[in-house]
Amino acid sequence: MNTKETDYFAPIRLDEMDKVKLMNRTDTKYWFNIKQLHQLLESVQDHYFILTMKNEVALPYCTIYYDTDTDGMFTAHHNGKLNRYKIRRRSYVNSGISFLEVKFKNNKGRTIKKRIPTEFNNNFSEAENSFLQEITPFSVEELSPSLTNNFSRITLVNRNFKERCTIDFNLQFKTLQKQIALNELVIVEIKADGSPAASPLARALRNHRIKTSGFSKYCIGRTVTDSSIKRNAFKHKIRMIEKTISTKHSLYNL
Repeated sequence: MNTKETDYFAPIRLDEMDKVKLMNRTDTKYWFNIKQLHQLLESVQDHYFILTMKNEVALPYCTIYYDTDTDGMFTAHHNGKLNRYKIRRRSYVNSGISFLEVKFKNNKGRTIKKRIPTEFNNNFSEAENSFLQEITPFSVEELSPSLTNNFSRITLVNRNFKERCTIDFNLQFKTLQKQIALNELVIVEIKADGSPAASPLARALRNHRIKTSGFSKYCIGRTVTDSSIKRNAFKHKIRMIEKTISTKHSLYNL
């Protein structure tokens, strides 16, 4: 990605990000074609710091998601169930740091994330098993890798340190059977203690006529790579994604 549009943001280091962890928060998501990203970033550069590592701002991430043999976590989201979990192992590639992470979406719409440092592989340690058993209804014996997701991320931090925004692009989803890239799609997530209404980025998105719309990388990735699972609830969203990125191919039927 040409990062010229990010040159005018003040940088922030990874160790300074501790001021805005937001492990218990509200998440608001948006997605749109990457052609709109340049103007969007220009319009908010005075309000945010940008995470910078080794003079880079578009940082690579790799995630391995886990699920049960019956796809219990995917199905819970598909069926609209609240108080649901996602379990993943994420590598922050440039820093060499990895975490085993649990995201819990409660019935009040808040996302609670807990994590522990880990190695980026599929071998669960005893400490990781204890961590999962303590905060989830799952044990490592019933979990296996279900999806790998790679993407690039720009992270913005509000200068008031009460809001963090992630901008993800170059999305790739991979299973043992299939690999699909959504390179023209951008996903923005605003993470805040309270309502994002006061967010400069949210205002800029509204000005660009980009509306809020949920997006789960795990569920979308599973939907476009595995036709054997129950996925009717995501069919409309897949059609909207197709229109957004102007693809001539049906992602749902690939």
